[in-house]
Amino acid sequence: MLELYHNINSVCAQKVRIALKQKGQEAKDHILTLRGDQNEPGYLKLNPNGVVPTLVHDGQPVVESSLILYYIDEVFPDPPLMPKEPRLRHRVRMYNKLIDEYLHNACTILTFATAFRPNFLKMTREAWLAEINKAPLKRRAEYKRSVIEHGLDSEFVIDALAQHRKLLSWMADSLKGGAYLAGDSFSNADCAVIPYILRLKLLKLDGMWAQSPAIADWWARMRTRPSVNATIFDRMEDKDWAPFKNLAPDPWPKVQELLKAAA
Repeated sequence: MLELYHNINSVCAQKVRIALKQKGQEAKDHILTLRGDQNEPGYLKLNPNGVVPTLVHDGQPVVESSLILYYIDEVFPDPPLMPKEPRLRHRVRMYNKLIDEYLHNACTILTFATAFRPNFLKMTREAWLAEINKAPLKRRAEYKRSVIEHGLDSEFVIDALAQHRKLLSWMADSLKGGAYLAGDSFSNADCAVIPYILRLKLLKLDGMWAQSPAIADWWARMRTRPSVNATIFDRMEDKDWAPFKNLAPDPWPKVQELLKAAA
């Protein structure tokens, strides 16, 4: 039996849902709001880091989204989401390593600096500080504090943009050799990257790949893929779209300015 503790808008959860759908696997839903329920003692027993997703397979928790992708492919081998060729398998792992070590925090920074910041600023400083400081990972709390206070002027934003540019550079290079990020077949590299490209799109930052037709073509194909629609777009309700519907001000002009300054 599979159970999945997740959140509809969580980029880490989205990639796991895509992989499960690709495998034709259904998991019992446990949807977290991420407004404190991820830090409740019962959930922390499953996932001590207080993050989503957590996959529970026959009663045993499996954590860390990139490792969950590998686990799913090993337990449910058909259809495969890892290439056979060693160099392409290495490429999949490199994408996941980039995401785990750099890109995920960069995504959090840009999201909190733009889409999530307005709601926090409606709270007292003491209230929102208390909320973000509940997280077991204190480094992420510091990122969030800075971008809630300073928005795109935070000291962390320039590096966050640099990490996204690195991802886009890798993608453009990978797509020279195949229709997907690790060759000619859909793989865990695509599962892992799709949510982060979607997040840029939702933040109105798709201009970052405007000069790369290959990435635009890849995204157009991923956007209409049945597993992506079923696990992301078809599941997003008004409350999930809401943070991205009225970005004010539009972040793209400021981001363009920062990108030019960093070039």
